[in-house]
Amino acid sequence: MEVVVPRQVVIVGGGTSGWMTASYLKAAFGDRISVTVVESARISTIGVGEATFSTIRHFFDYLGLDEREWMPECNASYKLGIRFENWRAPGHAFYHPFERVRVVDGFGLTDWWLQLRPGDRFDQDSFLMAALCDAERSPRYLDGTLFEQDFVERDGQRGYRTTLTEQHTQFPYAYHFDAALLARYLTGYATRRGVRHVLDDVVDVALDERGWIDHVVTRGSGALHGDLFIDCSGFTGLLLNRALGTPFQSYQDTLPNDSAVALRVPVDVARRGMRPCTTATAMDTGWIWTIPLYERIGTGYVYASDYCSPDEAERTLREFVGPAADDLEANHLRMRVGRSRESWVRNCVAIGLSSGFVEPLESTGIFFIQHGVEQLVKHFPGDDWDPRLRDSYNRRIAGCMDGVREFLCLHYRGAARSDNAYWRDTKTRPIPDSLAGRLEQWTTKLPDSETIWPQYHGFEPYSYVCMLLGLGGLPVRPPAALGLFDETGAIKEFELVRAQVKDLVERLPSQRDYLASMR
Repeated sequence: MEVVVPRQVVIVGGGTSGWMTASYLKAAFGDRISVTVVESARISTIGVGEATFSTIRHFFDYLGLDEREWMPECNASYKLGIRFENWRAPGHAFYHPFERVRVVDGFGLTDWWLQLRPGDRFDQDSFLMAALCDAERSPRYLDGTLFEQDFVERDGQRGYRTTLTEQHTQFPYAYHFDAALLARYLTGYATRRGVRHVLDDVVDVALDERGWIDHVVTRGSGALHGDLFIDCSGFTGLLLNRALGTPFQSYQDTLPNDSAVALRVPVDVARRGMRPCTTATAMDTGWIWTIPLYERIGTGYVYASDYCSPDEAERTLREFVGPAADDLEANHLRMRVGRSRESWVRNCVAIGLSSGFVEPLESTGIFFIQHGVEQLVKHFPGDDWDPRLRDSYNRRIAGCMDGVREFLCLHYRGAARSDNAYWRDTKTRPIPDSLAGRLEQWTTKLPDSETIWPQYHGFEPYSYVCMLLGLGGLPVRPPAALGLFDETGAIKEFELVRAQVKDLVERLPSQRDYLASMR
């Protein structure tokens, strides 16, 4: 029996979330649905989400976009992980890489590192990525070949497209990009494939007698009717929260950072170089992100307004950047940290900031958009609007965001830094009950697939391990069993890591040289 699906999709809001959603729906369903994007010319892309997960490759692959085509158009660069500075103590740094832990005799190399202490840096001793970031290396050779590691590219040989849940091996890098340029690039991609683009302001949302959205009213284009409405209106939550009254559940009791101030800093990449990672530098009342793009640096201070005023935050950021910040305009943001109680209500689905946001510490903003639209395709309703699809969608979205919340709480509870009220309070602030129980387990055994947040949320056990070992504020110890093992195999694996690092640093081009050759 043929299943009839809603044919008319109206997306309210453009920017990164609106155009990622429109592009993905068109790539998935083609002309079998119509998609309209209505966005205001007066509202610009927030642009905080310029860093991504390695899983973003599934999005571009699904759209059939080659990075050699879109990266130059979006001033994009590579990201091999996140560098955390000053979270343990001033001058201390460690990496959270896109690299799974090697296993020797059934135990992760990080367990062996705790047992043997072959050096003073777990990330440099146990992983390849730390050294590649420090040496500013590209993950690709000049001929475009991916460097040697566990992941093998298949270059379209599959004959089908993959999604987030098929992350069977760890892809070694993500991207940084200019969010406004990506939105513009995807606008062209989507409109060429038939997406209707309405540049106008939505001034009203009309509900029918059931309380479902019948149409939205625009200032200049009149009524826009649809079957399914997607709310990409950002923190405003124009459809889901305002029109449909869906409650918002704040995470601020556990994650107090609610504000940010950002700068776009022009740089000479030939002189400065480009470290292929996001840097998160702990400050007195939050942290500063540094994201290297091809022609500028994106930087911003994420802070808690209970501890710091906007003027103080801007002054701190400008001092951090130095003279290059003198004449630059600062963009101040107020962040709504938490999630809507449900992301799908009646015939409205919220994707992006209107669905939820957990501060940008681990680059989850773009990931939440990708996850939301992928799950929408997998749960796309029929004409009966089966509530089981809606409920399943809501469980997955909520579980994903709650899992990220827990992971980010670990960053603050686990940081050894305690030099002022803000950082001392991170040790006593409430944390989710589930995390409290896990922290007890992790004191005697590092995180594994059985002891991290059980629902899909984008992070694997090795991410938790890296944070525990790097942050330094929580007790960890090697498994007692390792004292009974022959350590020869682990010693050889540490030696192999050092040899592979030396070889790759010598042979791989710099990121700047590779991106220049791409252009």
